[in-house]
Amino acid sequence: MTTGISAAPRRRSPARTFLPLAIAAWLILEIWLLTVVADVAGGLAVAALLAGGIVLGAVVIKRAGRRAFKNLADTFQQAQQGQQPAPQQPGRGNGLTMLAGLLLMMPGLLSDVAGLFLLLPPVRAWIGRRAARSLERKMASAPAGSFGDAFQQARIHYPDGKIVQGEVIREDRPGGPGGPDTGHRPPLTP
Repeated sequence: MTTGISAAPRRRSPARTFLPLAIAAWLILEIWLLTVVADVAGGLAVAALLAGGIVLGAVVIKRAGRRAFKNLADTFQQAQQGQQPAPQQPGRGNGLTMLAGLLLMMPGLLSDVAGLFLLLPPVRAWIGRRAARSLERKMASAPAGSFGDAFQQARIHYPDGKIVQGEVIREDRPGGPGGPDTGHRPPLTP
C-alpha cells in the first residue's frame, strides 16, 4: 500500500536550525546589556528604563488598537453605504505598530531600540513592502490547491493523524424512519 510519503528523510530548514540559537543569543545579549547599564547607571535606572518601556509599549498598543477599531468601523460604514473600501498601502496598517509596542514592552534594551525604530514611519513602510513582496512571491510559487489542503496534508504526513478515505451513504426512506437502526438501543456499558 502506498501512502504518497517518500522514504527519504526530510531536510530540516535552516530557519528551524538557527532560530532557536538566534533567540538564545539575543536573550543572552539582552541580559548582558542590562547588567552593563546597571553597573554604569545603577539598578534604579535600569528599573526606570524597563518600566518606561512597558508604559510606552502599552500606550502604543492601545493607540494602534483604537486606530484599528476605527478603521474597521469605517470599513463597515462604507460597506453599508455601498462604497468599495480603499485598499491599504503596505506598512500603513496597525500590525507593525502593535509589534513595535510589544517589542517596547519586552524587558531589554535591544528590543526597546527595535521597537523605537519600528515606530518610525519610513521603517514601517519599508518592512511592510518587503513583507508584502515576500508573501506575494510565496503565494505565486505555491502549487494550486496547496493552501486549501494544508490541514489535510499535515495530517497525512504525520503518523498521528488518522484519515480513512471513504464515503458516507445515506439512505432516505420515503415512508419515514423504519428499519433495524431506528429502535431504542441500550447503552453499551454494562
